[in-house]
Amino acid sequence: MSQKPIRLGMVGGGAGAFIGGVHRIAARIDGRYDLVAGALASTPEKAKASGEALGLAPDRSYGSFAEMAEAEAARPDGIEAVAVVTPNHVHAEAAKAFLARGIHVICDKPLTATMAQAEDLAAAAKASKALFILTHNYTGYPMIRQARAMVEAGELGEIRVVQVEYPQDWLTRPVEASGANKQAEWRTDPERSGAGGSVGDIGTHAHNLACFVSGLKVEKLAADLQSFVPGRRLDDNAHVLLRFAGGARGLLWCSQVAPGNENSLKLRVYGSEGGLEWAQEEPNALWFTREGEPKQLLTRNGAGAWAAARAASRTPGGHPEGYLEGFANIYLGAADAIQARREGRDASEILALLPGIEAGLEGMRFISACVRSSAEDAAWTKL
Repeated sequence: MSQKPIRLGMVGGGAGAFIGGVHRIAARIDGRYDLVAGALASTPEKAKASGEALGLAPDRSYGSFAEMAEAEAARPDGIEAVAVVTPNHVHAEAAKAFLARGIHVICDKPLTATMAQAEDLAAAAKASKALFILTHNYTGYPMIRQARAMVEAGELGEIRVVQVEYPQDWLTRPVEASGANKQAEWRTDPERSGAGGSVGDIGTHAHNLACFVSGLKVEKLAADLQSFVPGRRLDDNAHVLLRFAGGARGLLWCSQVAPGNENSLKLRVYGSEGGLEWAQEEPNALWFTREGEPKQLLTRNGAGAWAAARAASRTPGGHPEGYLEGFANIYLGAADAIQARREGRDASEILALLPGIEAGLEGMRFISACVRSSAEDAAWTKL
């Protein structure tokens, strides 16, 4: 059957919103979506102006997500999927409005601002026939897909140690107080971001990546959260000890006050038979060491590339792929799953590689446990 482009809508992501543009680029890369509708801002005036700037038809540029969900569901050519790219506190209600009408949801992370919202959204997702995909985009990187496949194939033996870090420096100073940085304003606001600052924004990425590659779940953690910048209401640095189901141990550090770091996400996984190391700023390289042998550099299209990496690649070796393509692989997987649903086929194999509602809940449990543990002087806390 022909793969007609999926009619896509967007909630949030209008003028001044960084992540909306990223999602739009990712959706366009493989030609599988047409953006045809949007409720792109928190006020009707801004939403209309943003829709006009993107070339949306005036009657499909809406003043609110509620209006958009109702109108699009009633159209014979209404949207089939929606990207929710708002601040965290809007995710739940927006996603629920579309899930209730059978419209697939592709939602930015973390899942919501609070555990209550997350559980409410999870119930709505499970009750809906529509798909729910969470954009933990780093799981779409080719060498991360390969690392997961290598762990699953037993190349590392029994996993013993998982270390992950995600330092940034963009909040080293109180830029949220300037009024000039929209991203800093809402990400440091507990009403919009939730209980976690750095642990919610980038710590959830680190936690998700560690679990995605290792195949393990965190059972307990001990977290030490800090707000180093005076007056900041949410954490901007966190050190977290991890205990995984099965006995593996881990360490997670996330920081947004680490000068000299832009997006320095790094992952190390060590088992009884070997180890893997990967860095997001050099995403096409994966270091693999078999116990007792020299370290090997595996590249995305090199001789050591597995099918998992090649399937997630678009360009020949030596041409870097990274952030946008990682996002695009999430959108591509979502498109394949939606196409399978169109044709009445089973989409479970496709969905196995895509973060969904359960990954979102795990991320929210991680945030909640970190906040509770830190409040109790880094006490060991169950997720």
